[in-house]
This record gives sequence, structure tokens and C-alpha cells, in this order.
Amino acid sequence: MPSTNFYVSEKGSVESVFLPKIFQEMKEVTYEEYLEYIKYNNETVIGGTKIPLKIGKINGLQPKNFSLEQTTVWSFPKRGDWATHKYNARYRGNWAPQIPRNLILRYTKEGEIVLDPFMGSGTTIIECKLLNRRCVGVDVNFESVMTSWSRLDFEVEGKPPYYNIKLFHGDARNLNLINDEEVDAIITHPPYAGIIRYTKKGTHPDDLSNNRNIDDFIQQMMFVAKEFWRVLKTNGHLAIMIGDTRIHKHYIPISYRVLQVFLEAGFILREHIIKVQHNMKGTIKWIGKNKDFLLIKHENIFVFRKPTAKEYKKYKYSSKWW
Repeated sequence: MPSTNFYVSEKGSVESVFLPKIFQEMKEVTYEEYLEYIKYNNETVIGGTKIPLKIGKINGLQPKNFSLEQTTVWSFPKRGDWATHKYNARYRGNWAPQIPRNLILRYTKEGEIVLDPFMGSGTTIIECKLLNRRCVGVDVNFESVMTSWSRLDFEVEGKPPYYNIKLFHGDARNLNLINDEEVDAIITHPPYAGIIRYTKKGTHPDDLSNNRNIDDFIQQMMFVAKEFWRVLKTNGHLAIMIGDTRIHKHYIPISYRVLQVFLEAGFILREHIIKVQHNMKGTIKWIGKNKDFLLIKHENIFVFRKPTAKEYKKYKYSSKWW
């Protein structure tokens, strides 16, 4: 991809001086296509891990003893296993369902449209379905789309599995089938550059999880931010969770560089939440070993709001914009 210079327009969106390459367009993957797919496939392969598509018994569609988080530190030692969430344990890097449930309940209303453009195994979409939101899921990996459909293959209140659900094979940098200001909220968990790969190296050049170059990853997130700004309604909320890494024992703040990208795109930061990590493979292997660096045991959840044009103009030029 050729080098591209960026600037922030008066409306707050990231604009490019040169046209970027054409990213993959969205293609809807229907429930009927999923049913045809599982006639010949019992599993998918995500990041080298085999993920069974068949789901078994569901022990309740709603969590027990759930309550909304009230502080900026979230910790879920036990991952939620209601509905079909328990079948996603082998899908590396997906977030606990308590996270999107908190975000959906706090920042959306029943019947509103929630978009997850880095859908993965469908955790956010499952929660949208359970909470009566219209949901749109997008993933660049076709096998992830099929995995998500398998986790959504259950009825709620007698309604068919595909009720209020649209899933797409596509790229978060080109949400071409979504109109300007069409979605009420974006709730998503993008890859942390190349920390966890979801497709094999070289097999899918558009998969951002294959990008080990942090600077290039941040540049690609600029295109993501531009699309998010376009499709999100004014005053709508955008929530993303992203973590950091180390290179040669030194801390690489991926999350804060991504934060800056979205601020420069025009979004206003409403909340910064610290999410405590539990039972992470990358952390567990270092426990008990001699080391001269601290183990990373948290991720960042940034909740943004898309301001009005009047608000943005004040915010851009003054720290006292309110």
C-alpha cells in the first residue's frame, strides 16, 4: 500500500490526501448459506485452532446474578457461559460476554442497531440477540462468520435464529453496505496488531491480525476510524477493547496509539475502563519464571461518543468545550 498522508477535516473525520487501495467489500452471508456450509463442514479453523461448529445443550439464555459495572475497573474471573458463550472457549482472544452486555445495556436501547465490525466468534452479536437489539456483524475471515452463525443458531421467544441479525464477510475499513449514520452504536474488539493471528500468515493480506508492523497497523486503524465515523449516528457511542504488548522487554502502548487515532478522527472519549485479564496464555507461561519486567494483566476499553458539529468545533479548540 502506498504511503498516504492524513489530516482531520473540520467535521472531525480522518481524510486522506491520496486514495487508499480498494479494501474488500461487504458480502452478506445468510443463515441459509450457513446451513449449507455445515452439511459439509463440522468445524472451522481459526488461527490454527479447530473450532467445532456443533453446539450442544443450552443451560439458560440469560446470566444469573448479573449487574451493571459501576466503576472504571472491570474484572471477570469467571467467563460467562450462558446461551452459547461456553462453546467459544477455544476461540483465542475473544472477550468475555459480560463486557458487551455491560456496553449494550448502558449505551443502547432495545430495537437499536449495534455493529460489530470485528465480529470474531460472535460474542457481541449473541448478546445483541439476547437483549433484543438489531445486530450487524462483519469479519474479514469467512470461517469466523460461519463460527458466529453456529453460535447464533438458537431461538429466542420462538423467533428464528436469524431474526434481527445480518452477518457479512467484509473489511472494517470498507463498510460499503452500511449507510452514513445508520448504526446507533459500534461495540467491537479489534485485533491487537499481530499479537494473536486469526488467519495463517500470507493467506489473507487484509487481516489486520497478521500485521506485526505496529506503525502500519496504526495507519490501517485510521481507515477503520474513518468508516466508524461515517456509519455511526451523531451522539452514538463507539466502544473498543484493545491491549498492549512488549518488544524486547519494553512496553509498546498499542492501545493508546489507537486511542489517539480515534480522537483525531473526531470522537470524544466518554469513558476509559481498565479490564483485568484472567487466565491468559501469554501471561501464564511467565508466572514463576525469573524476569526483569512486569506481566501485562490488563486491557483498555475506550468508550467514545460522536459529537455534534457544534460540540466538535468547541472541543477541537478548547479544553473547556462543554
